[in-house]
Amino acid sequence: MDQEIFPENFLWGGAVAANQCEGAWLEDGKLPNVTDTLIGIMNQHPSIQWNEEKKIWEIALDESLHYLSHEAIDFYHRFEEDIRLLKELGLKAFRTSISWARIFPRGDEQKPNEAGLVFYDRLINTLNRYDIEPVITLSHYETPLALVGEYGGWQNRKLIDFFEFYAQTVFERYQGKVKYWMTFNEINNAFRMPYAAAGLVTFPARDKLEPIATLTKKEIYQACHHMFLANARATQLLKKIDPNAKMGIMCSFSALATYAYDCDPENVFGSLQFKRNSWFFSDVMCRGHYPAYIYRTWKEEDCAPVMLDGDEQCLQANTADYIAFSYYRSAVYKKEAEMRVDTGGANGFDNPFLKEKSPEPWSWPIDPLGFRYVMNELTDRYELPLFIVENGIGLDEAPDESNRIHDPKRCEYLKIHLQEIAEAIKDGCQIIGYLWWGPIDIVSAGTGETRKRYGFIYVDRQNDGSGSFRRLKKDSFEYYKQIIQSNGKNLEYRSFFK
Repeated sequence: MDQEIFPENFLWGGAVAANQCEGAWLEDGKLPNVTDTLIGIMNQHPSIQWNEEKKIWEIALDESLHYLSHEAIDFYHRFEEDIRLLKELGLKAFRTSISWARIFPRGDEQKPNEAGLVFYDRLINTLNRYDIEPVITLSHYETPLALVGEYGGWQNRKLIDFFEFYAQTVFERYQGKVKYWMTFNEINNAFRMPYAAAGLVTFPARDKLEPIATLTKKEIYQACHHMFLANARATQLLKKIDPNAKMGIMCSFSALATYAYDCDPENVFGSLQFKRNSWFFSDVMCRGHYPAYIYRTWKEEDCAPVMLDGDEQCLQANTADYIAFSYYRSAVYKKEAEMRVDTGGANGFDNPFLKEKSPEPWSWPIDPLGFRYVMNELTDRYELPLFIVENGIGLDEAPDESNRIHDPKRCEYLKIHLQEIAEAIKDGCQIIGYLWWGPIDIVSAGTGETRKRYGFIYVDRQNDGSGSFRRLKKDSFEYYKQIIQSNGKNLEYRSFFK
C-alpha cells in the first residue's frame, strides 16, 4: 500500500485462550473448567457423569484419550520465553483469557486463590514491560466445572453474583494495567455449543448419559439472559473501578457473512433469519434491550426466559464500549440445504464463486471480501469501534529437512484479509486493532488437536501427546513482523520464500 491507511496507534497483535495454551490444568490450586472435560468444544459428550447420590455432575475422564489441553503448549511455565518471541515479532497487543478456575477454583468461593492471581500478575506485568497491550477475556469457554456440575451452569441466576465477584477481583487487581476487557468469548455460540459457551447442562439430569442433548430452548435462553446481566454488571463495575478501561462484547461473526443463494425471497429472508441467531446477542449487549424479532420466537415456542424487576434497566444502562469479534469464513443460505455450524462459522450450500479453501479436513472457504462486509454491517448497525480479535488459518505443517517451515498460504491469507481491513477503514469503519489467531501454535478449540496450526511460531507438540515443546519461527513470522513495522503499508511477502 502506498499510503497510510492504518491509524498510527493501530493494535497489531495476536490472540490465544488460557485453556488452549496454558496447560498446568490442576496446578497451583486450579480446579477443572468445562473445556478440561472436552476434546474439542464441538464435542457434544463431555467427560462428566451424573452422581445420583450427590445429585451433581462430576468429572469422568476417559483414560484412553489424549486431553491435549491439560498440558497444551505449557505456556503456564514458558510464557516469558513466548512473550519475548512475540515482542521480537513486534506485537502491539496480545489477547488471552484469565482462567476463572485459577482465581476461584470452584467458582463460588469467598476468597480468591492467590497463586492464580500471582500467575496473572507475572503475565500481565511482563506484557506491560514489553509494551504489549494486554487484551483480556474473562471467560473463554472457561466456566468452572463445579458451577456447572452443582448449579447447572448459567441457567442458575446465582452465577451472576459469582461472575461479578470474580470480575471485581481481577478489575481491582489489574486496574491501570489492562485497558481492553471482554466478558464472554463468542457468547453467541450458546445454542451451538451450550456446554462450552454457556457452561450449561440439564440439571438435575433428565438423562444420565446425555447432559447436553436434553437441554430445552427455554433453558438456553434463560442462561443467555443471565450471561447478558453478568456482562452488564461487569461493565458497570469496570466503569467504577477503572474508568479509563474499555469493556467490549465478543461474538463469532463469521455467520453474518451468510449470503442468500439467489434472489428467491425465501432464500433472502432465510438468510436474514439465520443471521439473527448472531445479531440477537449483540443487539442486546450493544443496544441495551431485546430486539423485537425475538418476542415472536419466545411466544410461539414457549421459551421466554424469566426476568426480574430491574433486569431490563440493567441491560439498558450498561452497553458495550466496543465490539470484538472473530471472522474465519462466509456461508451461503439455501432453503433446501442444512446449515451446519462449527467453530469457524456456518456451512450451508457451497459458494461456487469462492475458489480457495483451507486444507482438508477443515476445508473452510476463504472469503476476505466477506470480512469487509461484516465490518461494514457492524458499523452500520451499531456505530461502535470494532476490534478484530480472531482471524487466521489452520494448517497441518512440520519443519522440513532444513528445519524451516515455509507457509506461503498463511501469508497470502493474512495479506488478503488485511487488504479488506484497509478497505473497511476507508469505508468509515473504526477499527481498534487486528489480533491474529493464534500467533503461536496452540491446541485447536474445535477439534482438541495440535495438528491444526495457526501460529507464526511452531510448537513441537503432536496429536498423540508427544513432542519436545520446542519453539520455531515460521516464514510467516518475518512476514507479519514486516507488516507491523510498516504499519500495514508493506504487504509484499515473496522475498521470504526463496
